[in-house]
Amino acid sequence: MDANEPDLNRTLREQWEFHWNHQVRARLEGLTDDEYFWAPVPDAWSVRPRGSSTAPVQFGAGDFTLDYTSPQPVPAAFSTIAWRLGHVIVGVLAARNAAHFGAPVASYETWEYAGSAATALDQLEAQLDVWLAGVRGLGDAGLRVPVGAKEPFPEMPMADLVLHIHRELIHHLSEVCLLRDLYLHTKPATNGATR
Repeated sequence: MDANEPDLNRTLREQWEFHWNHQVRARLEGLTDDEYFWAPVPDAWSVRPRGSSTAPVQFGAGDFTLDYTSPQPVPAAFSTIAWRLGHVIVGVLAARNAAHFGAPVASYETWEYAGSAATALDQLEAQLDVWLAGVRGLGDAGLRVPVGAKEPFPEMPMADLVLHIHRELIHHLSEVCLLRDLYLHTKPATNGATR
């Protein structure tokens, strides 16, 4: 690489790493199970103990399942922090880690969803570590390679997929932070934590 050329791989990783280290990670610390499962509206999609969901579809291989239906309702169902983290962990990260970086196969149907906030955050950190190591391993040349048939737009370069995943992470984890704020301001008697 020419010394005057920007290091695209580093720039893409730093986009997410800066956001994670300076805006998101501290906002997720101390996430309680009450916050994780809190549904501010009726019929919100969530992660639930197997057999307790009334959603038309329940994904998951373990003791907890993720609510779903297809086609999605209009307007879209509201979702809890648990659901949003499940989506990020599995659909945004784990499936891509499996498709592109040699991680174990992962899908909404086969995932063991977290029954607690602490477990979900551990799953999130583990998948983020695999994702960033995988992106780092691509170098700049790997970012120019088409993503292939494992993605909806196979001709798209890996750099575009990395940008897409980072947008998804920023978008959904910002929603999680907003839900934590809403919880704090609507349930102050049950949550003495400050952020």
